[in-house]
Formats: sequence, structure tokens, C-alpha cells
Amino acid sequence: MKEINWKRKLTSRKLWAATASFVSMMIVAIGGTESTATQVTALIMAGASVMSYIIGEGLTDSANIETSVDTIAESADNEQ
Repeated sequence: MKEINWKRKLTSRKLWAATASFVSMMIVAIGGTESTATQVTALIMAGASVMSYIIGEGLTDSANIETSVDTIAESADNEQ
């Protein structure tokens, strides 16, 4: 069975747009106002943007740390 890449899924704009659309349509379907649906959609998209930024920065930082560790290890090997 293939493993799911949750980092990629959670940073997908398509996922968050679909989620926001579904939630806003459900609000309207159960009798909520369009104004409420719009506000909830805006909150979902804002939250998704923040979460995507945090995950993206975390991945970038971890890649830089791995590169730095590799560079330090290579330098130490060359000195010996």
C-alpha cells in the first residue's frame, strides 16, 4: 500500500478550496446566510494559508539543516 504524503496534501490549495466550498455550501444548505458562509470560507482559507506557510518554512528549514550538516561533515573529512 502506498503511503500518503500528508505534508503535500495539507499544503494543497485545491484541498483547501474544495473544503471551503463544501463548508460554505453546507452553511447555505442548512439555512445559514450567504454572509456567514462567506466569513467562514474566508477563515478557512486564511487558516490554510498560515498552515501552508508554516509547513513550507519547516520543510525549507529542515532541508537547510541537512545541507549544513552534510557540508560540516565533508569539511571534517577533508581536514583529516
